[in-house]
Amino acid sequence: MRNWKFAMASTILGSALILGACGSTDTQETSSETAGEAVVEGTVSGDGSSTVAPIMEGIVEEYAGAQPDVQVTVGTSGTGGGFEKFIQGETDFSNASRPIKEEEAASLEEAGIEYTEFQLAYDGLSVVVSQENDWVEDLTVEDLKKLWVEDGSTKKWSDINPEWPDEEVVFYAPGTDSGTFDYFNEVILEDEDLVSSATLSEDDNTLVQGIQADPNAIGFFGYAYYVANQDTLKVVSIDGVEPNNETIESGEYAPLSRPLFTYANNASLTDNEAAYDFMTYAIENAGAMAEAVGYVALPQEDYDKDLADLETLK
Repeated sequence: MRNWKFAMASTILGSALILGACGSTDTQETSSETAGEAVVEGTVSGDGSSTVAPIMEGIVEEYAGAQPDVQVTVGTSGTGGGFEKFIQGETDFSNASRPIKEEEAASLEEAGIEYTEFQLAYDGLSVVVSQENDWVEDLTVEDLKKLWVEDGSTKKWSDINPEWPDEEVVFYAPGTDSGTFDYFNEVILEDEDLVSSATLSEDDNTLVQGIQADPNAIGFFGYAYYVANQDTLKVVSIDGVEPNNETIESGEYAPLSRPLFTYANNASLTDNEAAYDFMTYAIENAGAMAEAVGYVALPQEDYDKDLADLETLK
């Protein structure tokens, strides 16, 4: 799945870059001249959200063609795990599927690390079931809470609708270090405990495979992973709204629409030419790559603002 996704992303992003080069706007001309022209060498390291990974890893692959002497590595320890490494000064940037927490920001301040937040794309956290599940089409937010909050009972589909099977629900969810878990916890669980029978994994592909194989399974993860597997998964509408580019960008797919971020170490951007060049390239191309791998691009003015903020750190 990953090879197909990034091959497709590379093709689409390449086309976007060619079209951008042919454009006549000042923004396009400035962006094309900013990163990747001068020869740069060095190393850049990042870690964090598996949800953001398809965007950032796709950008890394494209950037390698522009700057072959820069080695960029991206880990997927989850949003929380990525911030732990960022706080320790082990990485130059940290990908996140939620905003940084107050305690994480305080730890960075204590460590003397200044940082800048850059928004990359929109995501719609997608609730999915197997294609073999022929009874679930739509759930309410209250249904989600009833299913996913631990209450000491054995959860069955018939608990939600008596016409549904009297079968135990099988749960798959991102690990607790994941920003996706944190976001679901905030807007659905409201800080109550997740159902104890859930299988947790930081690897979204593991969740996909588990749900595909079981008609009684349900899970959630980033929109791109649903798009890449929509032949074997079925997305569930929430309060009558299905996640797609339009409903995610407009916020109609509430409360499960969310922004995706990367956080950069200011000292890395100032002192490491490779880190600055890579981050510039990432912001310039985040919109095209987001669309290529199944997320939703931000308005161009948001990327322009990020580039202006980045310029102040040069």
